[in-house]
Amino acid sequence: MAALNKTRNLSILNVLSYKIKYCPRVNVKRNLNLQEYHSKDLLRKHQVSIQNFRLLDSKLDSKILSDFNAKEYVVKAQILAGGRGKGHFDNGFKGGVHLTKNPSEILPLAKNMIGHKLITKQTPKEGILVDKVMVAESVNIIRETYLSIIMERTYNGAALVASPAGGMDIEAVAEKTPHLLKTVPIDIYEGVTDGVAIEIAEFLEFKGGMVQKCAEEIKKLWNLFIKVDATQLEINPLVETDDGRVVAVDAKINFDDNAEFRQKEIFALDDVTGVDPREREAASLNLTYIDMDGSIGCMVNGAGLAMATMDLIMLSGGRPANFLDLGGGVGQAQVSAALRILESDPKVKAIFVNVFAGIVNCATVANGIVAACKESQPKYPLVIRLEGTNATAAKTILEESGLPLKIINDADEAAKAVVKLAK
Repeated sequence: MAALNKTRNLSILNVLSYKIKYCPRVNVKRNLNLQEYHSKDLLRKHQVSIQNFRLLDSKLDSKILSDFNAKEYVVKAQILAGGRGKGHFDNGFKGGVHLTKNPSEILPLAKNMIGHKLITKQTPKEGILVDKVMVAESVNIIRETYLSIIMERTYNGAALVASPAGGMDIEAVAEKTPHLLKTVPIDIYEGVTDGVAIEIAEFLEFKGGMVQKCAEEIKKLWNLFIKVDATQLEINPLVETDDGRVVAVDAKINFDDNAEFRQKEIFALDDVTGVDPREREAASLNLTYIDMDGSIGCMVNGAGLAMATMDLIMLSGGRPANFLDLGGGVGQAQVSAALRILESDPKVKAIFVNVFAGIVNCATVANGIVAACKESQPKYPLVIRLEGTNATAAKTILEESGLPLKIINDADEAAKAVVKLAK
């Protein structure tokens, strides 16, 4: 049983760590991005205990803080990036997170942040512009725990994941101390029962009257998870304070994209200010664009082929500058736009089109490429490999176009050719 539990915990670990380890390389779709204050507001609307907070913008209106009293305040720049506390601003100001017990220091701190770019390990080199600052009540923490609700394939549904070792890398906890990680499958119809909530609270090492308080918070979090069509709700840390409260200090929420039609208010909060303009344009065309650091642009169909294509490029001595996933059911106009998006990347020196068609029609891809190149001559050498549905017709279209295209059937040879052209 211990071995089985460890296996299940590592399965949960895989779900939690997959995006961190692999999605910077391949994402099938950009996730909805909510600022920290939006996530906290969702928690508050569903009666989850959080720190009281206020929001300041460029107006720096002191009236917003007039009725906000706390023993200590946390002043946090709002951007979609981690490492804010250790970051610095383009005006020389240090730190995107500050603590103060003096209310008169809040506005000067915010003034040094708003309207300036914050640079952290997770931002672009030039940083991200801060237009809002959250001022939150600082809480005195006795203990930090971890709680998340995720959709887990192992259980064909939702699962609660809990650990008394909160405030740290949960993947490391699962790997090094699996006995400190508990996973409980949740029946989507029955929900989190009183018994399950108390079981989790006790595992999180809450004692006495705090057990019931924690159990109530867990049930509220489940209610939020269901009501907003979440696929992941992570509270790290869920803390016990010195005044006897259970507080969700930090939250990460992922949403089911298929539920956008009934979660319009939430999806309208999507923050795209830190998103690459090419990625935004691709998304508007129902395509997926991912920026990387090499010199070869990649047009593919499907995340699996994207990874294989990038591996071929790397093995041939090159590096991908980006990749654009056409997905299924793509039209000619989308293919033409995709090529222009790839060409707009200043890092690109050559482009590799690698399509293995099933639902996608190779002839459609070929016509899209030809149309784009005839409208405007290609800026960079194009190496094209098309296999699958209508591949023969597609090659004829490309060959008869009269365009300077390099058509290669073998994937390895195509990768070697594009690497050579990019040097």
